[in-house]
Amino acid sequence: MRWNWQFAEPKEYTENLEKLVHEKSELQSHLASLGLMIGSISHGIKGLLTGLDGGMYILNSGLATKNQNQVMEGWELVKMMVERIRAMVMDILFYAKERDLNYKRINMLAFAEEVAKELAPKMKDLKIHLKKRFDSVAGDFEADGAYLHSALINIMENAIDACVANESVKDPEISFGIREQPANIIFEISDNGIGMDADTITKIFTPFFSSKGSKGTGLGLFISNSVIEQHGGRIQVKSALGSGTLFQISIPRKRPASTGGGPHEYV
Repeated sequence: MRWNWQFAEPKEYTENLEKLVHEKSELQSHLASLGLMIGSISHGIKGLLTGLDGGMYILNSGLATKNQNQVMEGWELVKMMVERIRAMVMDILFYAKERDLNYKRINMLAFAEEVAKELAPKMKDLKIHLKKRFDSVAGDFEADGAYLHSALINIMENAIDACVANESVKDPEISFGIREQPANIIFEISDNGIGMDADTITKIFTPFFSSKGSKGTGLGLFISNSVIEQHGGRIQVKSALGSGTLFQISIPRKRPASTGGGPHEYV
């Protein structure tokens, strides 16, 4: 009897083994990320539902006793919880969706005005002054306008929350600016809010990390940073407890040949 043995070449065997190890590592990473996401979402939803139940209880009590003030208090709490649930769902959908950037030429001034306009009513209601610093900006840049818009809104929302949390400031203010460099566009968002300590600053772009407890999803700034990096840009952060925060976002004026962005800078 004649045996016809066939063995894989050592190089081929090694490559297959490395591929299997890589796939196993990726699977473990995805499962770990999924576990973190489920845990974070479950914890967040539990807190939101508790707040929603509280608002409904106050609202029902006010209706039963015909107490208009109590009705309004309960209704405002219900509205706030519904808005937070909406924000969480939108963050989760944004995080789960992957797509290539849709680059277009964008007018800088018009884009900056649109971002400021979206949050102006909310800031007015909260008595937060919005200071715009882009009157002299002119020209265009290349970016995915929808994605970049969402990224900047997330950072602006973070600044609003920081101002609301800082009860010691009588005149809360957020400054939103845009300026040009030869090769980059710089967006600057600063506030005189509560600020962050050094440990918090190093974690703000980590998925599912939130310094707001049940009020945050832990995805907003992570998503913003991912969008900026996908554009080939970077975010610099300067902050200190009680002294506010500055986010400086730099992206190339023209579509980069490759993306990946630079490392964060914390001060």
